[in-house]
Amino acid sequence: MKISKMIIPATVFIFSILLTACERNNTVCPPELDSEKPTLRLTNLLLVTPGPDQSTENIEVEIGKKMILVDKYISGPVCNDDWSGIIYVGCDAQVAEAELDADANPLFFKGCNLDIEPNTVVYVAAHNNEAFYKGCSCHTGKNPIHQ
Repeated sequence: MKISKMIIPATVFIFSILLTACERNNTVCPPELDSEKPTLRLTNLLLVTPGPDQSTENIEVEIGKKMILVDKYISGPVCNDDWSGIIYVGCDAQVAEAELDADANPLFFKGCNLDIEPNTVVYVAAHNNEAFYKGCSCHTGKNPIHQ
């Protein structure tokens, strides 16, 4: 009887340690260390074209402990652009302040001229490097055209 009273708490303790050790990090982006950034307005971003800080050369990015060759690395303000192939949206990408849709998705690309070709894969650092295969329709307010 004494042994079983000791085994149960010990087992619970060991399992709780194992479960905590396996917890997954929800983002690959480091917490912001600097002060709050100024709010970006859509009217300002509509005039912005992709800048020199957005690489269009194939570069390798670590995704899920593997190096993946991407066609374009996105950083800085994002609104008007053409994406195709494999895209990586980095931690320093900036989007406009946004209203929320009925599902609480921020519509920060609504009003932008962001064209994403069919079969484009978009990895997003802020979403733990998740791959999106149907564009960014949840942030435009439009249904994806190419299913």
